Amino acid sequence: MRIFPARFSNITKMLDFYSQFNPSPLSIKQFIDFGQNACEKKSFVFLKKELPVRLANIMKEIALLPDDLLHTRSVGHVSSWYVKSFEEVLQFEKADPTHENLQLFVNVLEHIRNRHSDVVQTMAQGVIEMKETQSDAVDSSMEASIQYFLDRLYMSRISIRMLINQHTLLFGQFPNDQGRHIGCLDPACQITNVVTDAYENARFLCDQYYLTSPRLEIQEHNKVDNEKQPIRTVYVPSHLYHMLFELFKNAMRAVVEHHDQDTSDKLPPIKVLVVRGKEDICVKVSDQGGGIPRSQSDQLFKYMYSTAPQPSKSDLHTVPLAGYGYGLPISRLYARYFHGDIVLLSCEGYGTDAIIYLKAISDEANELLPIFNKTSSKFYRATIPTGDWSNQVKNTKKKQSATEQSAAQVSS
Repeated sequence: MRIFPARFSNITKMLDFYSQFNPSPLSIKQFIDFGQNACEKKSFVFLKKELPVRLANIMKEIALLPDDLLHTRSVGHVSSWYVKSFEEVLQFEKADPTHENLQLFVNVLEHIRNRHSDVVQTMAQGVIEMKETQSDAVDSSMEASIQYFLDRLYMSRISIRMLINQHTLLFGQFPNDQGRHIGCLDPACQITNVVTDAYENARFLCDQYYLTSPRLEIQEHNKVDNEKQPIRTVYVPSHLYHMLFELFKNAMRAVVEHHDQDTSDKLPPIKVLVVRGKEDICVKVSDQGGGIPRSQSDQLFKYMYSTAPQPSKSDLHTVPLAGYGYGLPISRLYARYFHGDIVLLSCEGYGTDAIIYLKAISDEANELLPIFNKTSSKFYRATIPTGDWSNQVKNTKKKQSATEQSAAQVSS
Protein backbone atom coordinates (compact mmCIF):
# COMPACT_ATOMS: atom_id res chain seq x y z
CA MET A 1 0.00 0.00 0.00
CA ARG A 2 1.48 3.31 -1.03
CA ILE A 3 1.26 5.41 2.12
CA PHE A 4 3.75 8.27 2.19
CA PRO A 5 4.94 9.36 5.66
CA ALA A 6 4.57 13.11 5.10
CA ARG A 7 0.87 12.86 4.34
CA PHE A 8 -0.31 9.65 5.93
CA SER A 9 1.65 9.25 9.19
CA ASN A 10 -1.51 9.86 11.19
CA ILE A 11 -3.57 7.67 8.82
CA THR A 12 -1.13 4.80 9.41
CA LYS A 13 -1.58 5.12 13.18
CA MET A 14 -5.36 5.17 12.78
CA LEU A 15 -5.19 2.13 10.52
CA ASP A 16 -3.28 0.25 13.20
CA PHE A 17 -5.81 1.37 15.79
CA TYR A 18 -9.03 0.50 13.93
CA SER A 19 -7.73 -2.77 12.49
CA GLN A 20 -7.47 -4.08 16.08
CA PHE A 21 -11.26 -4.21 16.25
CA ASN A 22 -13.48 -6.83 14.63
CA PRO A 23 -16.38 -5.69 12.43
CA SER A 24 -19.84 -5.99 13.99
CA PRO A 25 -21.99 -8.20 11.74
CA LEU A 26 -25.68 -7.35 11.49
CA SER A 27 -28.57 -9.64 10.60
CA ILE A 28 -31.28 -8.90 8.06
CA LYS A 29 -33.69 -8.66 11.01
CA GLN A 30 -31.52 -6.01 12.66
CA PHE A 31 -31.40 -4.01 9.42
CA ILE A 32 -35.20 -4.22 9.14
CA ASP A 33 -35.91 -3.47 12.80
CA PHE A 34 -33.67 -0.42 12.75
CA GLY A 35 -35.05 0.79 9.42
CA GLN A 36 -38.65 0.62 10.61
CA ASN A 37 -37.82 3.01 13.45
CA ALA A 38 -34.95 4.75 11.71
CA CYS A 39 -32.98 7.28 13.76
CA GLU A 40 -30.40 9.19 11.74
CA LYS A 41 -28.34 10.13 14.79
CA LYS A 42 -28.03 6.50 15.94
CA SER A 43 -27.04 5.41 12.43
CA PHE A 44 -24.44 8.20 12.27
CA VAL A 45 -22.94 7.21 15.65
CA PHE A 46 -22.74 3.55 14.60
CA LEU A 47 -21.33 4.11 11.10
CA LYS A 48 -18.65 6.62 12.08
CA LYS A 49 -17.12 3.81 14.17
CA GLU A 50 -18.04 0.75 12.11
CA LEU A 51 -16.99 1.98 8.66
CA PRO A 52 -13.39 2.75 9.73
CA VAL A 53 -13.18 -0.74 11.28
CA ARG A 54 -14.35 -2.46 8.10
CA LEU A 55 -12.13 -0.30 5.90
CA ALA A 56 -9.07 -0.77 8.12
CA ASN A 57 -9.47 -4.54 8.30
CA ILE A 58 -9.37 -4.96 4.53
CA MET A 59 -6.75 -2.23 3.99
CA LYS A 60 -4.35 -4.20 6.19
CA GLU A 61 -4.78 -7.16 3.85
CA ILE A 62 -4.18 -5.08 0.72
CA ALA A 63 -0.72 -4.30 2.15
CA LEU A 64 0.04 -8.06 2.37
CA LEU A 65 -0.53 -8.78 -1.32
CA PRO A 66 2.36 -10.19 -3.36
CA ASP A 67 4.59 -7.33 -4.56
CA ASP A 68 4.02 -8.21 -8.22
CA LEU A 69 0.30 -7.49 -7.75
CA LEU A 70 0.50 -4.75 -5.11
CA HIS A 71 2.72 -2.54 -7.29
CA THR A 72 0.59 -2.65 -10.44
CA ARG A 73 -0.97 0.62 -11.54
CA SER A 74 -4.54 -0.60 -11.06
CA VAL A 75 -4.04 -1.96 -7.55
CA GLY A 76 -2.35 1.34 -6.71
CA HIS A 77 -5.58 3.10 -7.71
CA VAL A 78 -7.70 0.80 -5.54
CA SER A 79 -5.34 1.25 -2.58
CA SER A 80 -5.49 5.04 -2.89
CA TRP A 81 -9.31 4.95 -3.01
CA TYR A 82 -9.42 3.07 0.28
CA VAL A 83 -6.94 5.47 1.91
CA LYS A 84 -9.00 8.45 0.75
CA SER A 85 -12.29 6.95 1.95
CA PHE A 86 -10.77 5.98 5.31
CA GLU A 87 -9.46 9.53 5.67
CA GLU A 88 -12.87 11.04 4.86
CA VAL A 89 -14.78 8.87 7.35
CA LEU A 90 -12.28 9.72 10.09
CA GLN A 91 -13.27 13.38 9.79
CA PHE A 92 -16.41 12.45 11.71
CA GLU A 93 -14.67 10.43 14.43
CA LYS A 94 -15.29 13.02 17.13
CA ALA A 95 -18.09 14.94 15.40
CA ASP A 96 -21.44 15.46 17.12
CA PRO A 97 -24.63 14.51 15.26
CA THR A 98 -25.66 18.07 14.46
CA HIS A 99 -27.95 18.76 11.49
CA GLU A 100 -25.02 20.12 9.48
CA ASN A 101 -22.80 17.12 10.24
CA LEU A 102 -25.57 14.66 9.41
CA GLN A 103 -26.08 16.23 5.98
CA LEU A 104 -22.33 16.34 5.34
CA PHE A 105 -22.04 12.68 6.38
CA VAL A 106 -24.63 11.58 3.82
CA ASN A 107 -22.79 13.48 1.10
CA VAL A 108 -19.45 11.93 2.06
CA LEU A 109 -20.96 8.42 2.02
CA GLU A 110 -22.36 8.99 -1.46
CA HIS A 111 -18.93 10.15 -2.67
CA ILE A 112 -17.30 7.05 -1.15
CA ARG A 113 -19.82 4.75 -2.82
CA ASN A 114 -19.21 6.39 -6.19
CA ARG A 115 -15.43 6.34 -5.74
CA HIS A 116 -15.48 2.57 -5.17
CA SER A 117 -17.90 1.72 -7.98
CA ASP A 118 -15.12 0.32 -10.20
CA VAL A 119 -13.17 -1.62 -7.56
CA VAL A 120 -14.05 -5.04 -9.04
CA GLN A 121 -13.02 -4.18 -12.59
CA THR A 122 -9.91 -2.28 -11.50
CA MET A 123 -8.65 -5.12 -9.31
CA ALA A 124 -9.30 -7.52 -12.19
CA GLN A 125 -7.24 -5.28 -14.43
CA GLY A 126 -4.49 -5.32 -11.81
CA VAL A 127 -4.37 -9.13 -11.97
CA ILE A 128 -4.05 -8.90 -15.77
CA GLU A 129 -1.23 -6.35 -15.43
CA MET A 130 0.57 -8.67 -13.01
CA LYS A 131 0.31 -11.57 -15.47
CA GLU A 132 1.65 -9.40 -18.30
CA THR A 133 4.79 -8.47 -16.33
CA GLN A 134 5.61 -12.01 -15.23
CA SER A 135 7.63 -14.22 -17.51
CA ASP A 136 6.52 -17.36 -15.67
CA ALA A 137 2.98 -18.49 -15.00
CA VAL A 138 1.45 -17.58 -11.65
CA ASP A 139 2.30 -20.38 -9.22
CA SER A 140 -0.35 -22.17 -7.18
CA SER A 141 0.56 -20.54 -3.85
CA MET A 142 0.27 -17.03 -5.29
CA GLU A 143 -2.98 -17.93 -7.03
CA ALA A 144 -4.38 -19.23 -3.71
CA SER A 145 -3.35 -15.99 -1.97
CA ILE A 146 -5.01 -13.86 -4.65
CA GLN A 147 -8.18 -15.98 -4.55
CA TYR A 148 -8.31 -15.68 -0.76
CA PHE A 149 -7.76 -11.92 -0.89
CA LEU A 150 -10.27 -11.14 -3.64
CA ASP A 151 -13.00 -13.11 -1.86
CA ARG A 152 -12.36 -11.03 1.25
CA LEU A 153 -11.98 -7.70 -0.58
CA TYR A 154 -15.20 -8.12 -2.53
CA MET A 155 -17.13 -9.41 0.50
CA SER A 156 -15.91 -6.41 2.49
CA ARG A 157 -17.00 -4.16 -0.37
CA ILE A 158 -20.49 -5.71 -0.43
CA SER A 159 -20.85 -5.14 3.31
CA ILE A 160 -19.63 -1.54 3.21
CA ARG A 161 -21.95 -0.72 0.31
CA MET A 162 -24.81 -2.30 2.24
CA LEU A 163 -24.21 -0.01 5.22
CA ILE A 164 -23.79 3.05 3.01
CA ASN A 165 -26.87 2.28 0.91
CA GLN A 166 -29.05 1.75 3.97
CA HIS A 167 -28.00 5.08 5.48
CA THR A 168 -28.25 7.14 2.28
CA LEU A 169 -31.59 5.62 1.25
CA LEU A 170 -33.11 6.10 4.70
CA PHE A 171 -31.72 9.58 5.36
CA GLY A 172 -30.69 10.94 1.96
CA GLN A 173 -32.40 13.34 -0.40
CA PHE A 174 -35.56 11.28 -0.92
CA PRO A 175 -36.06 9.26 2.28
CA ASN A 176 -39.80 8.66 1.82
CA ASP A 177 -39.85 7.53 -1.83
CA GLN A 178 -39.17 3.83 -1.26
CA GLY A 179 -42.66 2.35 -1.09
CA ARG A 180 -42.57 -0.76 1.09
CA HIS A 181 -38.77 -1.00 0.85
CA ILE A 182 -36.69 -0.28 3.95
CA GLY A 183 -33.49 1.08 2.49
CA CYS A 184 -32.40 -1.53 -0.04
CA LEU A 185 -34.29 -4.32 1.76
CA ASP A 186 -37.70 -5.58 0.66
CA PRO A 187 -39.61 -6.98 3.67
CA ALA A 188 -41.90 -8.91 1.30
CA CYS A 189 -39.60 -9.82 -1.58
CA GLN A 190 -41.48 -12.14 -3.96
CA ILE A 191 -38.82 -14.50 -5.30
CA THR A 192 -40.54 -15.28 -8.62
CA ASN A 193 -40.77 -11.57 -9.48
CA VAL A 194 -37.00 -11.22 -9.17
CA VAL A 195 -36.53 -14.45 -11.16
CA THR A 196 -38.70 -13.12 -13.99
CA ASP A 197 -36.97 -9.74 -14.01
CA ALA A 198 -33.49 -11.30 -14.18
CA TYR A 199 -34.60 -13.76 -16.88
CA GLU A 200 -36.12 -11.06 -19.10
CA ASN A 201 -32.98 -8.92 -19.00
CA ALA A 202 -30.71 -11.90 -19.65
CA ARG A 203 -32.99 -13.01 -22.50
CA PHE A 204 -32.73 -9.56 -24.06
CA LEU A 205 -28.93 -9.88 -24.19
CA CYS A 206 -29.17 -13.46 -25.46
CA ASP A 207 -31.56 -12.45 -28.26
CA GLN A 208 -29.26 -9.61 -29.26
CA TYR A 209 -26.20 -11.88 -29.47
CA TYR A 210 -27.63 -15.20 -30.68
CA LEU A 211 -30.96 -14.04 -32.23
CA THR A 212 -32.69 -16.69 -30.10
CA SER A 213 -33.15 -17.65 -26.46
CA PRO A 214 -34.65 -20.47 -24.36
CA ARG A 215 -37.97 -19.90 -22.64
CA LEU A 216 -38.51 -19.95 -18.86
CA GLU A 217 -40.57 -22.34 -16.74
CA ILE A 218 -41.11 -21.52 -13.04
CA GLN A 219 -42.47 -23.76 -10.32
CA GLU A 220 -42.94 -23.00 -6.62
CA HIS A 221 -43.12 -25.43 -3.72
CA ASN A 222 -44.10 -23.94 -0.37
CA LYS A 223 -44.97 -26.32 2.45
CA VAL A 224 -44.15 -23.91 5.27
CA ASP A 225 -46.70 -21.24 4.41
CA ASN A 226 -49.98 -21.66 2.58
CA GLU A 227 -49.25 -23.59 -0.64
CA LYS A 228 -51.30 -21.08 -2.65
CA GLN A 229 -49.28 -18.11 -1.47
CA PRO A 230 -46.24 -17.02 -3.51
CA ILE A 231 -42.93 -17.43 -1.69
CA ARG A 232 -41.82 -14.17 -0.11
CA THR A 233 -38.90 -13.36 2.14
CA VAL A 234 -37.01 -10.43 3.63
CA TYR A 235 -34.04 -9.82 1.37
CA VAL A 236 -32.07 -7.39 -0.78
CA PRO A 237 -33.69 -7.77 -4.23
CA SER A 238 -30.66 -6.32 -6.03
CA HIS A 239 -28.41 -9.02 -4.53
CA LEU A 240 -30.76 -11.82 -5.59
CA TYR A 241 -31.12 -10.24 -9.03
CA HIS A 242 -27.34 -10.13 -9.43
CA MET A 243 -27.06 -13.86 -8.71
CA LEU A 244 -29.95 -14.87 -10.96
CA PHE A 245 -28.89 -12.65 -13.86
CA GLU A 246 -25.44 -14.24 -13.87
CA LEU A 247 -26.87 -17.78 -13.70
CA PHE A 248 -29.36 -17.06 -16.50
CA LYS A 249 -26.64 -15.61 -18.75
CA ASN A 250 -24.51 -18.72 -18.28
CA ALA A 251 -27.46 -21.08 -18.75
CA MET A 252 -28.69 -19.35 -21.91
CA ARG A 253 -25.25 -19.29 -23.47
CA ALA A 254 -24.83 -23.00 -22.74
CA VAL A 255 -28.27 -23.97 -24.08
CA VAL A 256 -28.02 -21.97 -27.31
CA GLU A 257 -24.47 -23.12 -28.09
CA HIS A 258 -25.21 -26.75 -27.20
CA HIS A 259 -28.30 -26.76 -29.43
CA ASP A 260 -26.91 -24.49 -32.15
CA GLN A 261 -28.87 -26.21 -34.92
CA ASP A 262 -32.24 -25.83 -33.18
CA THR A 263 -34.75 -23.01 -33.53
CA SER A 264 -36.02 -21.12 -30.49
CA ASP A 265 -39.15 -23.31 -30.50
CA LYS A 266 -37.02 -26.44 -30.08
CA LEU A 267 -34.59 -25.10 -27.47
CA PRO A 268 -35.13 -26.84 -24.12
CA PRO A 269 -36.44 -24.41 -21.50
CA ILE A 270 -34.59 -23.14 -18.46
CA LYS A 271 -36.49 -24.44 -15.45
CA VAL A 272 -36.57 -22.64 -12.12
CA LEU A 273 -37.82 -24.27 -8.94
CA VAL A 274 -38.38 -22.06 -5.88
CA VAL A 275 -38.73 -24.01 -2.62
CA ARG A 276 -39.34 -22.71 0.88
CA GLY A 277 -38.20 -24.94 3.73
CA LYS A 278 -37.99 -24.31 7.46
CA GLU A 279 -34.34 -23.21 7.34
CA ASP A 280 -33.63 -22.40 3.70
CA ILE A 281 -35.20 -20.95 0.60
CA CYS A 282 -33.77 -22.66 -2.48
CA VAL A 283 -33.86 -21.33 -6.03
CA LYS A 284 -32.74 -24.01 -8.49
CA VAL A 285 -31.93 -22.97 -12.07
CA SER A 286 -31.77 -26.01 -14.37
CA ASP A 287 -30.60 -26.02 -17.99
CA GLN A 288 -29.91 -28.59 -20.69
CA GLY A 289 -26.82 -26.86 -21.97
CA GLY A 290 -24.52 -29.84 -22.16
CA GLY A 291 -23.14 -29.62 -18.64
CA ILE A 292 -19.62 -28.97 -17.42
CA PRO A 293 -16.84 -31.56 -16.99
CA ARG A 294 -15.61 -31.92 -13.41
CA SER A 295 -12.15 -30.71 -14.44
CA GLN A 296 -13.70 -27.33 -15.30
CA SER A 297 -16.37 -27.12 -12.61
CA ASP A 298 -13.69 -26.85 -9.92
CA GLN A 299 -12.34 -23.75 -11.69
CA LEU A 300 -15.58 -21.81 -12.21
CA PHE A 301 -15.44 -19.95 -8.90
CA LYS A 302 -11.79 -18.95 -9.31
CA TYR A 303 -11.02 -15.35 -10.26
CA MET A 304 -8.00 -16.27 -12.35
CA TYR A 305 -10.02 -18.58 -14.60
CA SER A 306 -12.36 -17.52 -17.41
CA THR A 307 -13.70 -19.23 -20.54
CA ALA A 308 -14.31 -15.86 -22.21
CA PRO A 309 -11.63 -13.67 -23.86
CA GLN A 310 -10.22 -10.92 -21.68
CA PRO A 311 -11.62 -7.46 -22.43
CA SER A 312 -9.42 -4.76 -23.86
CA LYS A 313 -8.38 -1.92 -21.56
CA SER A 314 -10.68 0.44 -23.48
CA ASP A 315 -13.64 -1.75 -22.43
CA LEU A 316 -12.91 -1.35 -18.73
CA HIS A 317 -15.88 0.95 -18.06
CA THR A 318 -18.15 0.09 -20.99
CA VAL A 319 -18.39 -3.68 -20.51
CA PRO A 320 -18.37 -4.38 -16.75
CA LEU A 321 -16.83 -7.77 -15.88
CA ALA A 322 -16.90 -8.96 -19.51
CA GLY A 323 -14.20 -11.56 -19.94
CA TYR A 324 -12.87 -11.32 -16.38
CA GLY A 325 -14.71 -14.45 -15.25
CA TYR A 326 -15.77 -12.80 -12.00
CA GLY A 327 -19.53 -13.28 -12.42
CA LEU A 328 -19.90 -16.60 -10.60
CA PRO A 329 -17.44 -16.03 -7.74
CA ILE A 330 -18.97 -12.63 -6.93
CA SER A 331 -22.51 -14.03 -7.20
CA ARG A 332 -21.55 -16.66 -4.65
CA LEU A 333 -20.24 -13.91 -2.35
CA TYR A 334 -23.63 -12.16 -2.56
CA ALA A 335 -25.27 -15.42 -1.50
CA ARG A 336 -22.77 -16.07 1.29
CA TYR A 337 -22.97 -12.48 2.57
CA PHE A 338 -26.11 -13.37 4.54
CA HIS A 339 -24.99 -16.99 5.13
CA GLY A 340 -26.51 -18.47 2.00
CA ASP A 341 -24.59 -20.13 -0.82
CA ILE A 342 -24.49 -21.05 -4.51
CA VAL A 343 -23.80 -24.64 -5.51
CA LEU A 344 -23.36 -26.03 -9.04
CA LEU A 345 -24.33 -29.63 -9.86
CA SER A 346 -23.52 -30.64 -13.41
CA CYS A 347 -24.00 -33.72 -15.57
CA GLU A 348 -21.53 -33.50 -18.45
CA GLY A 349 -23.31 -34.20 -21.71
CA TYR A 350 -26.71 -33.09 -20.41
CA GLY A 351 -26.95 -29.92 -18.30
CA THR A 352 -26.34 -28.05 -15.06
CA ASP A 353 -28.33 -27.28 -11.92
CA ALA A 354 -27.35 -24.12 -10.06
CA ILE A 355 -28.88 -23.79 -6.60
CA ILE A 356 -29.08 -20.52 -4.67
CA TYR A 357 -29.56 -21.03 -0.94
CA LEU A 358 -30.99 -18.18 1.16
CA LYS A 359 -31.69 -18.19 4.89
CA ALA A 360 -35.45 -18.46 5.45
CA ILE A 361 -35.32 -16.86 8.93
CA SER A 362 -34.17 -13.22 8.92
CA ASP A 363 -32.50 -13.26 12.34
CA GLU A 364 -30.30 -16.17 11.19
CA ALA A 365 -29.20 -14.26 8.07
CA ASN A 366 -26.14 -12.57 9.57
CA GLU A 367 -23.44 -10.73 7.64
CA LEU A 368 -20.38 -12.84 6.87
CA LEU A 369 -17.42 -10.46 7.21
CA PRO A 370 -13.65 -10.82 6.80
CA ILE A 371 -11.59 -10.19 9.93
CA PHE A 372 -7.92 -9.23 9.78
CA ASN A 373 -5.78 -11.12 12.29
CA LYS A 374 -2.71 -13.36 12.53
CA THR A 375 -4.60 -16.28 11.01
CA SER A 376 -5.64 -14.34 7.94
CA SER A 377 -2.14 -12.89 7.44
CA LYS A 378 -0.69 -16.43 7.18
CA PHE A 379 -2.56 -16.98 3.91
CA TYR A 380 -0.40 -14.35 2.20
CA ARG A 381 2.92 -15.97 3.04
CA ALA A 382 4.44 -17.87 0.16
CA THR A 383 4.36 -21.58 0.85
CA ILE A 384 5.19 -24.62 -1.23
CA PRO A 385 2.08 -26.82 -1.46
CA THR A 386 2.69 -30.36 -0.28
CA GLY A 387 0.40 -33.04 -1.67
CA ASP A 388 -0.89 -35.63 0.77
CA TRP A 389 -2.86 -37.57 -1.89
CA SER A 390 -1.53 -39.20 -5.06
CA ASN A 391 -1.53 -36.96 -8.18
CA GLN A 392 -2.50 -33.92 -6.10
CA VAL A 393 0.50 -31.72 -6.86
CA LYS A 394 2.14 -31.52 -10.26
CA ASN A 395 5.86 -32.23 -10.04
CA THR A 396 8.26 -29.60 -11.28
CA LYS A 397 11.18 -30.50 -13.55
CA LYS A 398 13.44 -30.18 -10.52
CA LYS A 399 11.40 -32.71 -8.58
CA GLN A 400 11.26 -34.99 -11.59
CA SER A 401 15.01 -34.92 -12.06
CA ALA A 402 15.52 -35.65 -8.37
CA THR A 403 13.14 -38.59 -8.63
CA GLU A 404 14.94 -39.88 -11.72
CA GLN A 405 18.28 -39.70 -9.88
CA SER A 406 16.83 -41.60 -6.93
CA ALA A 407 15.37 -44.22 -9.26
CA ALA A 408 18.73 -44.61 -10.98
CA GLN A 409 20.46 -45.08 -7.61
CA VAL A 410 17.89 -47.71 -6.57
CA SER A 411 18.18 -49.62 -9.87
CA SER A 412 21.97 -49.65 -9.60
